[in-house]
Amino acid sequence: MSVPAKKTSPRWRQAVVWLHVLSSVVWIGEALALMTLLVLGATTDDPRVRVSATSMAHVLDTTLLAPMANAAAFTGILLAASTAWGFFRHWWVLTKFVLTLAQLYAGIFLLSGALRDSVEAARAGAPVPIGWPLIAGTALMAGVLAFQAWLSVAKPGKRTSWSPTAKPRTAPAWIFAAGIAAPLADTTAGLLLGYPLPALSLLMLATVLLTRPTRLSPT
Repeated sequence: MSVPAKKTSPRWRQAVVWLHVLSSVVWIGEALALMTLLVLGATTDDPRVRVSATSMAHVLDTTLLAPMANAAAFTGILLAASTAWGFFRHWWVLTKFVLTLAQLYAGIFLLSGALRDSVEAARAGAPVPIGWPLIAGTALMAGVLAFQAWLSVAKPGKRTSWSPTAKPRTAPAWIFAAGIAAPLADTTAGLLLGYPLPALSLLMLATVLLTRPTRLSPT
């Protein structure tokens, strides 16, 4: 007599979904707050306010926005890799995945560097230390995040034409439990060190991606 497959408890998976939603919403709010500070720094005539606004924007970016962005991206990728959704089976998931990678690249290599330069320029007394492209980029970040939130709710489009016939089984509960612990530990370490450090999150993603092929099952 065959033994039925053991079902994975949904509680930890639901906890990862909750953390993904929470960190994504916080990411959007912080992007809007960052944009507000940048607009203030670019439009004020008071040099003290200019320095304060750019400095506060930099602190917000490094201490809160970056860790929340890392947590949102990590949990989203973890959910795709650990459930039957996958990365390339549905257009809305694939779109979110591509936009997330683009947001991380732009945030780390473009916006953060430009923000550091703006802080230095404001402290040096530059009359217009913040360029409008930086403000536009921050506004675009918030808009793209809002669009990704809509994709998560509406789930538009059909399955991709190259969607494989086999789909991964849902990962065991310990994967999702670690998916909660890793970003929380990384965020705590980042706050203590003063800069983002998603080390455990990256290790968890590597583990999930390496074990994913062993969880394929026929549809």
